[in-house]
Amino acid sequence: QVQLVESGGGLVQAGGSLRLSCAASGIIFSIYAMGWYRQAPGKQRELVAAITSGGRTNYADSVKGRFTISGDNAKNTVYLQMNSLKPEDTAVYYCNADRVLAQGGRFSDYWGQGTQVTVSS
Repeated sequence: QVQLVESGGGLVQAGGSLRLSCAASGIIFSIYAMGWYRQAPGKQRELVAAITSGGRTNYADSVKGRFTISGDNAKNTVYLQMNSLKPEDTAVYYCNADRVLAQGGRFSDYWGQGTQVTVSS
């Protein structure tokens, strides 16, 4: 059973920084990519940033230049450094692991439980 455990959310003032972490646990053979999505009240879940096991990154336009995603393949962990936070970044942030090959021999996607990020003005 693969689980994603997130940490690092919280309350911060505009202009501040937070760092999110997400670790995948279980018997995992490979992960194609890990990333962060967010969902604000009344809005659809959207991609924030993702990184492949090869190090290729993808960012939403709204966070480019402010957020940095990084990963540790050996630890099956992904990080999201968020700087210059704005009130519109307020949302529940979800970790995603894409095309995970785990025990059982199937590729599956997994989601974390979500962590709240609140940016006050």
